Amino acid sequence: MMKLQFLYPVLLLSSLCSSLAMPGQSSTRRLYDKRNNDTETDPMYQLSKDSDFHFEILRVLGFAPYEGSDIGEVLIAANQIMPGDMESFHDAFHSIATIVDAQSMAIDETKNPTSARNAFFRASTYFRSADFFLHGNWSDPRIYSLWDKQLAAFTSAISLLPVPGERVVLKGDGFDIPAIFYSSGLPGPRPTIIMCNGYDGSQEEMYHFIGKAVNERGWNAITYEGPGQPTVRREQNLGFIPQWEKVVTPVVDYALTRPEVDPLAIGSIGISFGGWLAPRAAAFEHRLVATMALDGVYDFGPFILSKFGSYLESLFHSGNATAFNSYIDEAVQDPNTTTSIRWAIQQGLWAFNAKTPFEWISEIQPYTLSGLTQNISMPVFIGDSQNDIFFPGQAKALAEHLGDISTYHRFTNMEGAGEHCSTGAGVRQSQVVLDWFQNIIQT
Repeated sequence: MMKLQFLYPVLLLSSLCSSLAMPGQSSTRRLYDKRNNDTETDPMYQLSKDSDFHFEILRVLGFAPYEGSDIGEVLIAANQIMPGDMESFHDAFHSIATIVDAQSMAIDETKNPTSARNAFFRASTYFRSADFFLHGNWSDPRIYSLWDKQLAAFTSAISLLPVPGERVVLKGDGFDIPAIFYSSGLPGPRPTIIMCNGYDGSQEEMYHFIGKAVNERGWNAITYEGPGQPTVRREQNLGFIPQWEKVVTPVVDYALTRPEVDPLAIGSIGISFGGWLAPRAAAFEHRLVATMALDGVYDFGPFILSKFGSYLESLFHSGNATAFNSYIDEAVQDPNTTTSIRWAIQQGLWAFNAKTPFEWISEIQPYTLSGLTQNISMPVFIGDSQNDIFFPGQAKALAEHLGDISTYHRFTNMEGAGEHCSTGAGVRQSQVVLDWFQNIIQT
């Protein structure tokens, strides 16, 4: 077999896909410009020489304003991570997680509930981060042991909120939906936002991403996970499904049973790949008053396939699974392959519960909003990030297909919000997005 000579990544949130070259093609020819064709230099300080590790470290650092991390702890971990070394990423965050977890256990929750909650939240974040790059080996027991620790720490944390968070399990169509209800603590029915993560993130992360900001505005928040997302993937062995309305509708049903929820002010947020999932559900679930896609995605599967390059795209369409898998597997095994490519493929196989790259790419092709956007009738906020190396151009495409019901907003590098999903600028993003929702529910 001819050696696969180069791959260029297209990052998917903390998910990533790759641009693949035709065998024998010169490695000097760039198929895809990760700066998103923007000539402006990114003003953000890089936390690692490995661009993927930089993003994931920034992701954790960005939770600091909403109790999800502490800056010094994250920087200590960052200093121990070696570019390209996924095990070092695990080791660094597992070390700090263990330290903070021990601190949390030593705090008297009765006397110092806020301190205990802070520590439990941070430990949970660091355990999740330690797990992040382990999914290439499905039999690695740490995938489950670390997750159990992050769940336990997070559950301890939300029990110490002024109004404790409530874990519930909802019934979907052949699967269970783990969810958490965070009450505003205010009397009377309140606006409520349901929210999901994307390709690689958990519902626990959503609290630090925007859930706490929702509560601070006097609204309720409900996080949830569906098939393919971390807890459902682990506990039910289920990969993603394109019919995301089968996940969202039971969550809306549940919200409507809560006296704290205003039935005329329920919104939905999806981040990263969730920026496709949430609009997909909105095409079928019309009890929502608004949907927010951060960042918006119109095509998911077709977009990813297009970034594999013409040779492998043709090979895929030919149905030659053996050859297609051989090229991808060779790239993953090559020690010179970038972190982005190795992780993109490994996480894709894991999250979609696919045994081979060909199976994974086949499964994601139905993930498009083509033919569905005309069924979305509510206002839709579409975030776009100037330096989005995950889904460049997809937010604009979604806005164009939705037309007048969409509000397109571009977050920029110079405001510190230009990374995918405005990672590292959660306060700024929450201000823009939640002010928009406030205007929707007041009109």
